Amino acid sequence: MILADRDLLKRLEDGSIVIDPAPDRATQIQPASIDLRLGYDFQTFNYTRQALIDPADPSTFEQLTSLVQLEQGERFIVHPGEFVLGTTLERIGVPNDLVARLEGRSSIGRLGIVIHSTAGYLDPGFTGKITLEISNLGRIAVALYPGMRICQVAFEEMSAPVTEGYGKKRTAKYQGQDAATASRLFQDDEFARGK
Repeated sequence: MILADRDLLKRLEDGSIVIDPAPDRATQIQPASIDLRLGYDFQTFNYTRQALIDPADPSTFEQLTSLVQLEQGERFIVHPGEFVLGTTLERIGVPNDLVARLEGRSSIGRLGIVIHSTAGYLDPGFTGKITLEISNLGRIAVALYPGMRICQVAFEEMSAPVTEGYGKKRTAKYQGQDAATASRLFQDDEFARGK
């Protein structure tokens, strides 16, 4: 069952759902979701430095991306066909009895911008800023501004609280992230075992 606005507000007030900075009730609380804003950090891919990403070779991840940090009032241009990593301005905390789903806002999608390719699911127990997988599917470049509402998160009740939240798992490689975070696929068991 997806939480409605009144339930979202109750959970925010009692601290079981954490969003910091706190969302503006007038603009960010929607009927069944909470809008999140774009942060200042981006990871852009260094296409000219390497020809291959190999999950079995962690060295191919070392110079994969470059950090771009914007200042207040600056914009980030996403060109047609481009894929970059961004982050939410807000830190989020998902309790062990809920799961959260991340989606784009329709106004952004209608410009050709998608904010996740596959990572639209936030496990119970996750805390941190959300890394956004931003792509421009359109034919015209689009300017994005830190602080603009870029995505929305909806919360669903679980059949029971999980026995071990995301942050307690040894494989929680993105727990506590505070900026746009590049892939850590090389840390997955199937690749780490070969060492």
